[in-house]
Amino acid sequence: MTLKVLSARLNDNFFKFISTVAFVGYIPFAPGTFGTLAAVGFFFILKPSLPLHIALTVFFIVIGIISSTRAEKFFNKKDPSYIVIDEFAGYLVSLLFLPLSWGYIIAAFFLFRIFDIIKPPPLRRLEYTLKGGLGIMADDIGAAVYTNLLLQAWRLISA
Repeated sequence: MTLKVLSARLNDNFFKFISTVAFVGYIPFAPGTFGTLAAVGFFFILKPSLPLHIALTVFFIVIGIISSTRAEKFFNKKDPSYIVIDEFAGYLVSLLFLPLSWGYIIAAFFLFRIFDIIKPPPLRRLEYTLKGGLGIMADDIGAAVYTNLLLQAWRLISA
């Protein structure tokens, strides 16, 4: 095996690892839900401050676009279900600028999954209009924005 082939395989495995969120995406049922649960666990363990939350969100969106673009090529399928970095990053967006209480963490999980599954307009169009990792990530980030806006409204109403 040449060094070039070995390097390509290591690269592919790295991007597979990232795009599937440590292979969570290989769970045979509801991989998107498990990708989101991985983000809940990550968030619970890390309990990031707001600046760290923002930095991690940007990081996971960028690495998600890059890794899912690469993963789509080696899975040879448009937006394969194995790719769950979009759910992971989306969940982080769902909680931006919200109180990090259990109520918001749980509500964000359920609302995000609902919006991600039903893809209200224009989210489904984003998924198909944008190419590669950007398309894979865009509909989930949109679902997360819908989730966040709804929870922000709830916070204002209940204050």
